Order: sequence, then structure tokens, then C-alpha cells
Amino acid sequence: MPDLCLNTALDVHISGAVITYNEARRIGECLDSLLHICDEVVVLDSFSTDETEAICRAKGPRVRFEQHPFDGHIEQKNRAMERCTHLWVLSLDGDEVLSAELIEQIRALRHRGPQAPAYAFNRRNRYAGRWLRFGGWYPDRKIRLWNRDHGRWGGDNPHDQVLMKPGARMARLDGDILHYTYETPEDHLRQVRNFALKSAKAQHQRGRRISALQSKLGPLSVWIRDYVFKAGFLDGRQGVQAARASALYQRLKYAELRRLQRDPSPKPTP
Repeated sequence: MPDLCLNTALDVHISGAVITYNEARRIGECLDSLLHICDEVVVLDSFSTDETEAICRAKGPRVRFEQHPFDGHIEQKNRAMERCTHLWVLSLDGDEVLSAELIEQIRALRHRGPQAPAYAFNRRNRYAGRWLRFGGWYPDRKIRLWNRDHGRWGGDNPHDQVLMKPGARMARLDGDILHYTYETPEDHLRQVRNFALKSAKAQHQRGRRISALQSKLGPLSVWIRDYVFKAGFLDGRQGVQAARASALYQRLKYAELRRLQRDPSPKPTP
């Protein structure tokens, strides 16, 4: 039975949705790629202090710039989605750009009409000057184009994902989202602690518990998975650095989960 949400009319309307905070370096390129195939782009900004707002407002009437305090990736992305006026939403982060191949794929889909309520794309991550092709960083497939009657953002902050209603079918398109991640490994390591603590808190609130053995073996298993079994070594020095940061993230997250199991009270600020 075909999905009831499908729109088989030609020229399906699509809203772009982007959340931002101090993304002046990439937001212009991000919006330009969306404007190739979106009827509007909603930018929901968390009160940037750089040139993000000026760049967005200079893109013309199809870009609508709004602001809201940031209280979580999932919450902010759902707000951006809800501000869209069209049924189909294409979501990017402010440091992501649609590749030329993916733009053409979405343009063709828009013309012929979608055949599924959600579409996933591969995401290619640029890390410390190199496009990663292996490890846990590619194909890094994500749902980013979907019918919002059938899905919304969920998961655990800060690792958001589009969750579709039961039975909703997902299809794939060729082409990549180009994700400009960390300029240096040091930038990544600074972010690792922040994300690990947020993820541990979210998982603790859902009732997850781990053993001391899991907390010791988990980081090692991540390293072996990404560097060995997923061939991260083929990405050279950056592959080593990316696998190391992923293992550190797991170690910090598990350590915080164990701490919360023992004492769930807030950790004092140093």
C-alpha cells in the first residue's frame, strides 16, 4: 500500500530549516545551497554575537531570520521545523552544505514528487583539513528531508535525529551533505567534554545504567570499531585523531553516567 503522505504533484514545495549560533564562517554557503531547491529557509538563531544575522538577512526575502534562546538541539530544531510553512522540510546545521549532486537529486525529486515520507543522505565530514572516508565518520547517513506530518526531531541531546512514525518508509538519495566539522583536533577535544556530559545527563534521565566493566571496555571497543573494523587507519593522521576523540567521548560519558548513578545531584562548578 502506498504511503498516504505522498504528494505526487509536480514541484513539491520545500522549507529549509537551519539552527545557528555564531556560524558566520559557513552560514552563507549553507543558505546558498538550500536556496537552490527550497521555497523558503527558516533560520532560528540563538542570539549569535558574530556576523551570522547580517549574512542571513542579506540573502533576501526567501530567508526568514528569527531568534530564540537555546535550550537543546532537539528543542531548537523542532521549533525551526514548526516555523516552516510547507509540509516538506529539509534541515541542515549552519556548518553544512548540500553538494552539487545532492542538489540535483532533490531538484529531480521535487519535480517528480516524493515516493516515501522521508529521505536520508550521506554526510561527508571534513576534519582537520581532510574529508574523512572511513572510520565512524562516513557515510554517517542522516534523515534530513521529510514530511513533517510523519516525523520530528528526537533522540538524546546533543545527538538529535529525525524520528519517523511507525511504518513510515525511508528512502535514500545520492550525493552528500558536506559537513565542515573541526578545524583542528584540539577544537574537537574541547567539544568532546561538553557533549559527553550532556549525553550522559540525557541518558541518565531515561534510566540508563552501566556497570564498571562497561565503563572500562566501552571506550576501547569504540577505538577498535572505528580505527580497525571501520578502517579509520585509511584516513591517515586525521583517522587516528578522530578515533581517539570518539573513544575519549565514550570514556567521559560513561564516567559521568557512573557518577550520576552514585550521586544524581548537580556537579559543583569549579
